[in-house]
Amino acid sequence: MRVELWAIGKTNESYLETGMAIYEKRLGHYLPFGSMIIPSPKLKTTDGQIMRQEESKLILSKLLPDDYLVLLDERGQQFTSRAFAKWMEHRLTDSRRRMVFLIGGAFGFSQEVYQRANAQISLSTLTFSHQMVRLFFLEQLYRAMTILKGENYHNE
Repeated sequence: MRVELWAIGKTNESYLETGMAIYEKRLGHYLPFGSMIIPSPKLKTTDGQIMRQEESKLILSKLLPDDYLVLLDERGQQFTSRAFAKWMEHRLTDSRRRMVFLIGGAFGFSQEVYQRANAQISLSTLTFSHQMVRLFFLEQLYRAMTILKGENYHNE
């Protein structure tokens, strides 16, 4: 199964881009992996509801019917690193061709995106910027892959 990380809007910080590139390269040793930046809609509004609706149109237009969509959302299920590795192991044996992890924009997701999602995961009870979550998630996905391979990266 191919795993992809999608995010709304580009990253403004070079240190985040550098870190993300490191983990994206590492992940390529474990599974077919890719990432995609979905450009933020060019709107002259700060209305969260309008932004979510416009972003959802872009997201839903790119999803395939059998994609397994996982939202990275503060209200999602939380895991330890080992439990997330086990969850990933189970999902990777699914017959679907693609699993998409989605990081929303600053205003979160629309109801349509929540309804389309197959799962929701939270990285923490803390709130992080949608840009930082990209790096944090990539590191956790890499950690999960090393746990599944029995490699010495994760310490308990």
